[in-house]
Amino acid sequence: MTAPELEAPTDPRGPRPLVGAVRRHPTLVAALACLVSFAAFWVVQRLAHVSMIDLMVYRAEGWTARNGEDLYDMVATSAHLPNTYPPFAALLFIPLTFFGVGTMRTLATAGNLVLLVAVVHLSLRLVGRPRRLPRPAATLALSALLVWCEPVWTTLRYGQINLLLAVMVLWDLTRRDGNRWAGIGIGIAAGIKLTPALFVVFLALAGAVRAGRMLRSGADRRAAWNPWLRQAAVATGTFCATVLLSAIALPRDSHRFWTQIVFAADRVGEVEITANQSLRGALARLLHTDTPGTAWLALAALTAAAGLALAAGSLLRGQRSWATLACAATALLVSPISWSHHWVWGVPMLILLGSEALENTGAAARRWWAVTAVMGLMFCSFALWWVPHRWHQHAELHQNGGQMLLSAVYPLAGLTLLALAAVRLRRLTRRDARGGAGGPGDTGADSGGDGTGTGPRQAAVAGDI
Repeated sequence: MTAPELEAPTDPRGPRPLVGAVRRHPTLVAALACLVSFAAFWVVQRLAHVSMIDLMVYRAEGWTARNGEDLYDMVATSAHLPNTYPPFAALLFIPLTFFGVGTMRTLATAGNLVLLVAVVHLSLRLVGRPRRLPRPAATLALSALLVWCEPVWTTLRYGQINLLLAVMVLWDLTRRDGNRWAGIGIGIAAGIKLTPALFVVFLALAGAVRAGRMLRSGADRRAAWNPWLRQAAVATGTFCATVLLSAIALPRDSHRFWTQIVFAADRVGEVEITANQSLRGALARLLHTDTPGTAWLALAALTAAAGLALAAGSLLRGQRSWATLACAATALLVSPISWSHHWVWGVPMLILLGSEALENTGAAARRWWAVTAVMGLMFCSFALWWVPHRWHQHAELHQNGGQMLLSAVYPLAGLTLLALAAVRLRRLTRRDARGGAGGPGDTGADSGGDGTGTGPRQAAVAGDI
């Protein structure tokens, strides 16, 4: 045996070709894993005979708008589902009428899988990850895993548009502050479905606080017109443009929606059913009533105020990822109806928590990994469907304590994220007070190099939790 052979390092576990392949070609291996996972997912969905019932409702809305009929008198499918979206959405659904049902379903499934990859990519950009791997490799590997989360499964099962809305919002909130067109995605998303409009309120609130600080420090009004205010203004203008376009194209439907339908929260479905993963749904099941009324309004108002304060405060401290997901959790919690598939925001939430775990070592890392694992079980275990549930049977009004916990799994996940955001913000504030220096929000600079709010300050606080 030659000297070089004697000196060569040996692996006691023997050769590991798979590990070597991953190290040499991480993106290729991740792409293959993603392809296999997506193919298995597609096969399982077909074997489960998924109905894609919401996609059929979208198509019916497109037909109704195309033919000039009444959008809010129509019902679609054998379940007699009504239209609940703003009329702008119906205009966007018109192209669905140009495809056969089979082709439309195939395109919707493929499109949603592509959108999942986009959500994962934008979520990684939001948290400033990965640091060593190529981002395409991390994106594809995580997509292969997260496609099996219940909100993603249910989104594709029904042919929903939740991933598209999340991409629009994340695309806006991961752009650099100086981008003059940032806000268009949020405005369009709000025009399709009103819930994303809370992101406009969050940006306006943070921008107003920042402007006030700058004016008090002696800056002129032009300097106080900061990127967050501009982004909120662009989003608002875009949303108003969707309303105006709808009013021109569908005047009767627009008038009816904004004067009647928008206030009919119960039109969407039964409040207490397990699929409703909002605070209102959880409270209805807790109180054994389908009309939680004043109790829900008070709880929703308190949650909205706290959630917006946390989101704005986190953004002002340079924690853009936490700010974005605190706002998303708040919107889902306070909405009258948040179906389980609306919680596709669980994908970026899990990526954020995993990023915090990677940011730390020792006991702090173990705590973050534990939180990530628990949240992963919440979103991937399908636990909310373990309880008795049946449409129009009101079984959820008779749940015991354990069943109530299982059927409130996503509200609990959202509240957990807000609690973690509150702890981080409190410790950031204390640290700034001890140091006598203002946070990144005082100067408008994020602590991360790519404008995402991930940096040394975030890492220091993460280690304390």
